[in-house]
Amino acid sequence: MTFLLQNWYLILAALVSGGLLLWPALRGGAAGGAVSTAEAVRIINREKGVLIDVSEPAEFAKSHATGARNVPLSQIETATALPSNKALPLLVMCATGNRATRAVALLKKRGYENSQAVAGGMAAWREANLPIESAA
Repeated sequence: MTFLLQNWYLILAALVSGGLLLWPALRGGAAGGAVSTAEAVRIINREKGVLIDVSEPAEFAKSHATGARNVPLSQIETATALPSNKALPLLVMCATGNRATRAVALLKKRGYENSQAVAGGMAAWREANLPIESAA
């Protein structure tokens, strides 16, 4: 018991460290439910996931992930370019992933419950050396 009282700060540090390690798992994965680029590719290949890029048309024209559909965030609530099958997994991305998380919330309101943001967006997609289409 005296060990615990004399070393309370070490025990506190261990508990805080353990809590920080468990936090992502408790919240549902990286970046609040976002999937990694590797997981996104797996979902596209095995579960017929659809890649949605919510960047503005000018950004999308500069470069985007191969096979992505452009549905700008400003038009996400009324867009007709989204799949009619709302059970299909939607993988949402933008330049960095910030707009994608907002788009996922809007898509879930529209009934696309199986939608997730791609963590890191196009920056992570490029870093993973995944295929990109860009203006020449």
